[in-house]
Amino acid sequence: YFLSSTFKQEERTVRDRNLLQVQEHEQPIMWKVKFSSGNSSQLSNQCRNSVQGKLLITDELGYICERKDLLVNGCCNVNMPSTKLYSCDSCLPNGCCSVYEYCVSCCLQPSKQHLLERFLNRAAIAFQNLFMAVEDRFELCLAKCRTSSQSVQHENTYRDPTAKYCYGEYPPELLPV
Repeated sequence: YFLSSTFKQEERTVRDRNLLQVQEHEQPIMWKVKFSSGNSSQLSNQCRNSVQGKLLITDELGYICERKDLLVNGCCNVNMPSTKLYSCDSCLPNGCCSVYEYCVSCCLQPSKQHLLERFLNRAAIAFQNLFMAVEDRFELCLAKCRTSSQSVQHENTYRDPTAKYCYGEYPPELLPV
């Protein structure tokens, strides 16, 4: 057991070390989804989605819908009146939103591509390692919109408690002490 456990730990350490090495991003971020945007429930048209939302879900095409309106293939049902494309309903002009799913949907707007590319090019080394692991715009938006150390001040207080999910280039302003 000891030897097996030790070797498995060594494999994980090597894999983690390789992941953390700065690698040149040979492949550009994929800015278009590969499959057709049809909304049938065929298994060949699977959508990834933001998964964790209790009430709302954003799919990789940029649609935001109520969880109950999610099709079996993981895509939002575009025929439902509450389904919206690239919605920024809870977002501020600085790119920070009060609802995670709106942040992801807003981030997926084609007009945000330049902002996301600029962010990747200017990312600090630590962030670059994290964000270079993403393979497409959807994964980048999921990662950018998650709360991070850039969303907090004093390690335990949100910079903006109402708009804490940010895809924008810069974190929210620090609150006065």
